[in-house]
Amino acid sequence: MASNPPPFARFEWMIAWRYLRARRATGGVSVMTWISLIGITLAVFALVATLAVRTGLRADIVAAMLGANAHMEVHYHRDLSGDIPLDRLIRDYPALTERLAALPGVEHAAPLVRNQVMGSYRGSNQPVDIYGITAEDLRQYPKIAESDASWGDLARFDDGIALGAVLARQLGVRVGDRIKLISPDGVKTPMGTSPRVSAYEVVYVFSTGDVFIDAARAYLPLAEAQSFFNKDGAVDQIDLRLSAPEEIDAQLRPVFEVSGDRAWVQTWRDRAGGMLRALRMQDNAIFIVLSILILIAALNIVSGLIMLVKNKGRDIGILRTMGLSQGSVLRVFFLCGALVGTLGTVFGVIAGVIFALNIDHIYRFVDWVSGSGVAQLEASGFFFPSAVLTVGDITASAAMSLGLSWLITFFPARRAARLNPVEALRYE
Repeated sequence: MASNPPPFARFEWMIAWRYLRARRATGGVSVMTWISLIGITLAVFALVATLAVRTGLRADIVAAMLGANAHMEVHYHRDLSGDIPLDRLIRDYPALTERLAALPGVEHAAPLVRNQVMGSYRGSNQPVDIYGITAEDLRQYPKIAESDASWGDLARFDDGIALGAVLARQLGVRVGDRIKLISPDGVKTPMGTSPRVSAYEVVYVFSTGDVFIDAARAYLPLAEAQSFFNKDGAVDQIDLRLSAPEEIDAQLRPVFEVSGDRAWVQTWRDRAGGMLRALRMQDNAIFIVLSILILIAALNIVSGLIMLVKNKGRDIGILRTMGLSQGSVLRVFFLCGALVGTLGTVFGVIAGVIFALNIDHIYRFVDWVSGSGVAQLEASGFFFPSAVLTVGDITASAAMSLGLSWLITFFPARRAARLNPVEALRYE
């Protein structure tokens, strides 16, 4: 044997592997090895699977917001400083829309009229958030125009109104029915302002998967909305859809420069910032809790190594008298624990990836076993989150598992290295 073997030499791997395959007669070390391996595997699997579902939930929420809403909204402030007070309406919207659409990174710009009314059909009444928009601009919103669950014909949009699926169900209307819209800001008379009531045929019903949108939103043709809300020749806002909505901060300055001093901008992150921050905090909390589970599972490795060191005291003494250094003994027992942690991490990551890739089948299986009604929930507009795997989540999970299992393995391995060979062989 060489006097100074290189670290992690072949014989060290051979001894470590032989110890890992120890039989039950040597003290049940192999049983502890299997317990440690299974524990690490399950903990890493839980971490990877949970992070994938949480990432999928965030992706679904963002996709629903970006698919049915503007990435950026341009509004005007009220201006009372001049001789003629100016309201918040955008009256130069054709030219402003054209300038905004020409900006780099802007895929589409659409003028909108927005207001709230009461929707009524055969005694059922619901608050409705009206969006006045042209048919061409409405087709730029994929969650509306390309809805997975839709009824009617969007090509007839100019002839009526488009409703969210939940709103249509609450009112009890179907495609072809006529609903009444009641606005308190109607015709101005010497006796005051009388409510305005108009009836529209339901030509299209959409489902975005976002219950807040589907339960309150309706779309009217832009010209009809301008007339209904007494906003002829003006709009409330201009909606922008960007080619890179995740990089929206870089787009703010050019939009402000084009829009003028009266403009103020609201982005999709402004609307959803609180929810996204809450999801991020929950992700961090979940990661910490499941990392504690990995630590608990890794402690089984310590238990197994302590038993292994105790049972192999005689072997350690013999190896030391034959010239094996403390470093070699430390590396042998470190390899015993590190191999278990590494294999458990690999198996856990593989299991988590398989779970995430087959999440839809798992939902169906749970529905079939428990009868929980997953299919019925989806039919009613409720969608279960998908699972999205990211390199960052997988890397963080694997790094946490390997770091914990390797770190705690070092301490029993150092104890084995410091074992006095004389004491180890005294009673042999």
